[in-house]
Amino acid sequence: MAEVAARPPASFLAAKEPPKARSARDALDTLGKRWTVPELRSLENRNWLIHLYYIRKDYDSCKIAIKEQLQETHGMCEYAVYVQALIFRLEGKIHESLELFQTCAILSPRSADNLKQVARSLFSPENTELLTTLGLLYLELKVYQKAFEYLGNALTYDPSNYKAILAAGSMMQTHGDFDVALTKYRVVACAVPESPPLWNNIGMCFFGKKKYVAAISCLKRANYLAPFDWKILYNLGLVHLTMQQYASAFHFISAAVHLHPKLAELYMLLAVALTNLEDTENARVAYQKASAMDMCNPLINLNYAILLYNQGDKKGAVLQYHEMKRKVHALKESTLEFDPEMVDVAQKLGAALQLGEVAVWAKPGKDSKSKQQASASSKSSSAQPLGTNQALGQAMSSAAGYAKTMIAGAGGSTQLAKLPSLPLEPKPNSDLEKTTSPAEGQEQSQSIEQDKET
Repeated sequence: MAEVAARPPASFLAAKEPPKARSARDALDTLGKRWTVPELRSLENRNWLIHLYYIRKDYDSCKIAIKEQLQETHGMCEYAVYVQALIFRLEGKIHESLELFQTCAILSPRSADNLKQVARSLFSPENTELLTTLGLLYLELKVYQKAFEYLGNALTYDPSNYKAILAAGSMMQTHGDFDVALTKYRVVACAVPESPPLWNNIGMCFFGKKKYVAAISCLKRANYLAPFDWKILYNLGLVHLTMQQYASAFHFISAAVHLHPKLAELYMLLAVALTNLEDTENARVAYQKASAMDMCNPLINLNYAILLYNQGDKKGAVLQYHEMKRKVHALKESTLEFDPEMVDVAQKLGAALQLGEVAVWAKPGKDSKSKQQASASSKSSSAQPLGTNQALGQAMSSAAGYAKTMIAGAGGSTQLAKLPSLPLEPKPNSDLEKTTSPAEGQEQSQSIEQDKET
């Protein structure tokens, strides 16, 4: 009987071939399918695309890319904000551009580029307030060409900008163009008739034109509008000293001293007024106060020396004269130009004190001219008196005389010195600046001398 081959039981399965060894790459693929690594998005993953659109000037596509980038980064992508600000500036949206550049400065506070762009957004041609402020700053630095340029640009965009008009008028007033300055001030008077700086400047223009009654009228209106402004009180005192109304001058100058007690020149003006009121004791106290407070103005010591000399205190006059020389030497390297009349009085005082030839006021290169002036003054010192009304140099003048005591029996006279005028420029939320103008000339000096001789 033939044998039948036995089948394996159902429970027994056919043997399988042993598995082949898998490669490392297959293993990594399998692992990658089981463990999916999340994709990390960068805050700047679209910067290249934004940059590409921007340099191609495809601003519509650039703004779309910027919008998507800012949505994904929740507004934290500095580059996207930066380019958006640039596009806003090109479109004339200066305010929106400024806000975005300020956002960039917050995101990256140490970036100089962001700060520069903020400044550029602030300095737009239409920003007349900024142009006026820059003009005022240059005016304060006495860079007149730049000041005139910025103020002119401000007036080009806004012809009714009264601050720019007032500043331009004060600059013209500084250079002695009083009529042109008054024309500018008339325009401002229509816009802001209650402006204290305006009436102060108008008053000092009339002072420069030697129309003293009109000057006092305008200055008193400015004082009415700003009663606690010491600079207006100073100008009122200056005009009254020029008109030899010493009691009124003392009233206004003492009020200015109470409001601004740290200015040495005010004490000097007070001393001049007291001298002419024959209160020499208090005048000396005021001079001592001014000398103690000031370390660089030689005219305080010059006036004080003249007072001491006229009172017979030669020793004290010599001490003040040497202090004046020390200050003059310290100022020689500066740009200050000493007034010839001040130099003449200083040389007369030096000759009267028997201190020899005086050339301390001379600038380098001007020695020969000063020697001629010194020799001429020494020859005539026995015939001419000393005047005490000297200007205060850079900023102020005293414009008053002391004629009680004479040298060698000569009659007293009043000599008035010229000064560069300073502008009164308006500043935002600040006090107005002081203005002075050239003092009286030789004609009035001669008339006063004649009156006293008669």
